Amino acid sequence: MSDVPILLEMRSITKEFPGVKALSDVNLVVRAGEIHAIVGENGAGKSTLMKVLSGVYPYGSYDGAIFYRGEEMRFGDIRASERAGIVIIHQELALIPHMSITENIFLGNEPRKGGAIDWKAANRQALELMARVGLREDPDTLIKDIGVGKQQLVEIAKAFAKDVKLLILDEPTAALNEDDSQHLLDLLRGFRERGITSIIISHKLNEIEAIADRITIIRDGRTIETLDVKADGVNEDRIVRGMVGRELHSRFPDHTPKIGEVFFEVRDWTVRHPISAERLVAKHSNFVVRRGEIVGFAGLMGAGRTELAMSVFGRSYGVYESGTIIKDGKEIVLKTVADAIHHGLAYVSEDRKAIGLNLLDDIKTSTVAAKLSKITRHGVLDQVKEYRAAEEYRQSLRIKTPTVDDGVNTLSGGNQQKVVLAKWMFTDPDLLILDEPTRGIDVGAKYEIYGIIQRLADQGKGVIVISSELPELIGLCDRIYTVSEGTITGEVARQDADPETLMKLMTSSKKMQTR
Repeated sequence: MSDVPILLEMRSITKEFPGVKALSDVNLVVRAGEIHAIVGENGAGKSTLMKVLSGVYPYGSYDGAIFYRGEEMRFGDIRASERAGIVIIHQELALIPHMSITENIFLGNEPRKGGAIDWKAANRQALELMARVGLREDPDTLIKDIGVGKQQLVEIAKAFAKDVKLLILDEPTAALNEDDSQHLLDLLRGFRERGITSIIISHKLNEIEAIADRITIIRDGRTIETLDVKADGVNEDRIVRGMVGRELHSRFPDHTPKIGEVFFEVRDWTVRHPISAERLVAKHSNFVVRRGEIVGFAGLMGAGRTELAMSVFGRSYGVYESGTIIKDGKEIVLKTVADAIHHGLAYVSEDRKAIGLNLLDDIKTSTVAAKLSKITRHGVLDQVKEYRAAEEYRQSLRIKTPTVDDGVNTLSGGNQQKVVLAKWMFTDPDLLILDEPTRGIDVGAKYEIYGIIQRLADQGKGVIVISSELPELIGLCDRIYTVSEGTITGEVARQDADPETLMKLMTSSKKMQTR
């Protein structure tokens, strides 16, 4: 593609924050009409670089130069970059839930007639834009009433409303199921055929390998290399080597499990949907966890894995219908989250930013938040114990931050996930439920979190891992339950687990036979 004209060139970009150099002399060249991927570990500087490009970090707040369509650009804000045709779609979608699709597409950019918003024209244009991205919905539908995959399409339609020439997508498929992810990737291929240039940041290396024309690897705030996918014979292992600076002979740490007796059992667990009372989200479910065991839960999106786990964790989802929980040979009743914590359960949510963390808190406050009773006396918080506890986890989990006084919002996704793990480890749980524990984090950070999970199991704790990535479950777990439409349909030992076997059970409608 050397004869293809250069659309964008970022030269020697350096960006510093107090005490941290986020980018150091980074260079990026993007050719017109290509899909260019940027990869790197969490905290490598990928998103920071794109915020520099899009004007989130304005000219003057960084060193270096940006050349776009042959001219140097000095964007003062994000509107300036959008006027030039550069549109960024962040991982956290910037949509307003209680406004319609049309209202979101044209927010701040509404078509007008005689000084008033022309909603008839807006709806007509919205339908045209929605057709371009393959979104078939009523434009008056509220954002809250469509799924995440369709919300992503609304964001892209919104970009087209701004006459996009360079589309930047930050982790666009992180929260999407397989079908929605494939649709989005097909969409990007279609854009490429129409001459639209895309930059994609993603930790899903299989998707990057499949869709990108060229890949730029960033490590520790520096450009490592740019690879031509076809010419350089790029595969996932080659990308990983560039990201982490070494060969990863295995995506999972070596581990010999030390599995004990059953200590946690759920019997005949049945839960109704919180709104649609006629719908069961957990149907007569039975499962067990042994000490020292990592147990996986596999299922397609909407199968009911999260609903089952949350309902067991203090009935924090749905309406309890029936069922029994046995721990250490005795029945326990968990009517609230406080009950669950008291009985040694912990739950790491799949959405660390909305549920797992308060992004306004600092690291030390977040670390102790789930069990303040450990560091209080007569209702008074012991700040020395708070700091010591947070610092201990900072070091043991290798959370990359200068101090536990920093805000959790300053951390990369992988380090935020470690803080969530620290918060629940601080409660000294016997059973730790991890819902999508590695979603949106890079291969190096995944490896570290897998090691943490294994160490927890080696301490005699039980660990439940819910994941949409079958290779993750197969590589990490000692046993795997499959879930389909709220029903546990199978139980597979590690040595018998493969994607075909799991997928067959994940799409079955038959209830697993209780042993």
